[in-house]
Amino acid sequence: MSITDSIIGKPLATSEERAEHIGVAAGIPIFGLDGLTSAAYGPEAAMTLLIPLGVAGVEYGWRIIAAILVLLTIVYFSYRQTIAAYPHGGGSYTVATENLGEKPGLLAAAALMIDYILTAAVGISAGVTALTSAVPRLQPHTLMICLVILALLAIVNLRGVKDTGTAFILPTFLFVSTLLALIGFGMWKTVMAGGHPLPVAPVPAPLPATVGALGTWMLMKAFASGCAAMTGVEAVSNGVMAFGEPRVKRAQRTLTIIIGILMVLLFGIAYLAKAYQVMPMDPDATGYQSLLSLLVTVVFGRGWFYYLTMGSVLLALALSANTAFADFPRLTRAIAMHDYLPHVFLIRGRRLLYSHGIYALTGFTAVILILFGGVTDRLIPLYAIGAFLAFTLSQSGMVVHWLKMEKHPGRLWHAFVNGVGAVATGITTIVVLVAKFMAGAWVTALLVPVLIGIMMLVKRHYSRVKREMADMTPLNLVNLEQPIVVIPMARWDRITEKAMRFGLLLSKDIKVVHVHSADEEGRLDEIWDELVMGPIKREGLQEPELVIIPSSYRFIINPLMDYILELEEKHPGRKVAVLLPELVVRHWWENALHNQRVQLLKLLLLLKGNQRIVVVNIPWYL
Repeated sequence: MSITDSIIGKPLATSEERAEHIGVAAGIPIFGLDGLTSAAYGPEAAMTLLIPLGVAGVEYGWRIIAAILVLLTIVYFSYRQTIAAYPHGGGSYTVATENLGEKPGLLAAAALMIDYILTAAVGISAGVTALTSAVPRLQPHTLMICLVILALLAIVNLRGVKDTGTAFILPTFLFVSTLLALIGFGMWKTVMAGGHPLPVAPVPAPLPATVGALGTWMLMKAFASGCAAMTGVEAVSNGVMAFGEPRVKRAQRTLTIIIGILMVLLFGIAYLAKAYQVMPMDPDATGYQSLLSLLVTVVFGRGWFYYLTMGSVLLALALSANTAFADFPRLTRAIAMHDYLPHVFLIRGRRLLYSHGIYALTGFTAVILILFGGVTDRLIPLYAIGAFLAFTLSQSGMVVHWLKMEKHPGRLWHAFVNGVGAVATGITTIVVLVAKFMAGAWVTALLVPVLIGIMMLVKRHYSRVKREMADMTPLNLVNLEQPIVVIPMARWDRITEKAMRFGLLLSKDIKVVHVHSADEEGRLDEIWDELVMGPIKREGLQEPELVIIPSSYRFIINPLMDYILELEEKHPGRKVAVLLPELVVRHWWENALHNQRVQLLKLLLLLKGNQRIVVVNIPWYL
């Protein structure tokens, strides 16, 4: 326990939950780091697809980022209203389910789960890309570094919301301040140079143009990739309950700061790329550097500030996966509350977190990173679809919400704002899906219905369990009768003696079953009269029946199962209690040395048995 306490902290009592609530300062890194750090790869994702235009792609990249900023503004105002309307957490799943119905809610749930998994994977891989840009010799170890960072993130998040926020404030501040310094100094140099600044250090020149003009299809693909910069916007509305009072105002203030900084970063990076005529490099090229690495090089050179900036980008991008760690457990809890996911996601861990959500996210993210080798550009095509689908469903649900609020002042204006958000994000969802479909978006489009199907199967199971378990009738005491007790016994020892003593307390009708094969030495009936029947007769107790089953082929489990099922069939009005003597060892690895037949018999009884067969473990502790 001391090791566990030192790694993830001491257990917190339920009464300590208020102390775990956070303010705006901690809310920004917890819920905003994903959105803020998307500035490090969003513009590059858009401009990479414009490489065939050569240096002319800089101008088009600037315009695409401007369109994304307009869309980001619309989404911002929409989610401010969502926070006010749902102070207990208004994620897309909750809003869509309450206002649009069950199926749209499941669609939002599936989209968000995929989005959060990809958020974690893209954030970590983008951070490692920043590292390998600065230290190219680490590129062969990309995947291993990604998995190590993922494990560290999981451990940090298991410590609790407050500790996580405190740990991430400094990296977030460092990331934002270095990029703002880059943008501010770069803009000042641009103005002082009359709009044509000279690079401090040379960078690879843009590739020569292979396409004469920007086509509609190229524009759609570039815009769709650039929309990756908008992921994570919903996180604050999903995690309102993490804030202290006044909860709504703190959440809205946090969202405002996050969106404001993100808009400045996106605008500044696009502006510097245009001013310095810097285009992204081909990700598969030898000596590849990220767009941010190139911009810092031309503005400041490769001195100490370059390594400070790239280090802060690496750290912030790697930690940006924390947005997914903050919201994924809350999302899975909300879904599990409606019986669409296993109820284990409802359990709060030792640090007042829904820790099983963290375990699940860590596992799924590790699988994604391994499948795609930890390379950001391979993950980007799968990204943003889930986020924009969730945006659209959330905003559409908010329109219905406001229309229901007949006595709410200004409800029509609120409905209009959310309606504009729904239309804008809906159109963007279609554009992203069409533009990225062949590049990998089909995987996300396929996973969404698969997840919905799984959730519906889980719901069906829980509904069946509730139907069968529901019993509002008084206790039924009709035909109460002692069970027939069956004790499988391979030999007479201290474990089987314990089982026999317990069986004599349960019933007067006891069947001791011994399966004997020809090549085994010693039969139970040879010592039965002396060691078992003698003491029972002296005490005047009901005598148990010894059943010897010969096994010509050395099978043990099958004859036992056949006997138990046949016994249950011959006595349709009685229960059959099977007592299974079992050795309980001190060390987990010792289980491999014992109890194999007991575990198999127990499994078969649970699978093939029915309501009248009861399995009772009789443990003997070493």
